[in-house]
Amino acid sequence: MVKHIVMWKLHETANGNPKSVNAELIKEKLESLKGKIPGLLKVEVGFNYKTSAQAADIVLYSEFDSRESEERYQIHPEHVKFVEFISSCRYERRVIDYEV
Repeated sequence: MVKHIVMWKLHETANGNPKSVNAELIKEKLESLKGKIPGLLKVEVGFNYKTSAQAADIVLYSEFDSRESEERYQIHPEHVKFVEFISSCRYERRVIDYEV
């Protein structure tokens, strides 16, 4: 199993929306990927409730059945559409992928 965790810091405004609206849209778009991408087992999206310079605004926790599934996810058309959207909303991204 592969765990894929991504954290983003969002712009205060993007695409004509405040950060809070974009965060909700990001959550909705990520959760909609479940069932559309083979091998994607779990999708969990959370919003940070604390403020600090080190804190991200939003996090994705996801699980895949294999490295190959996670690699296919990266190039899947639905994920590519999501990346286009979030790229306009975020100014920082951190990611980790690991096997258990």
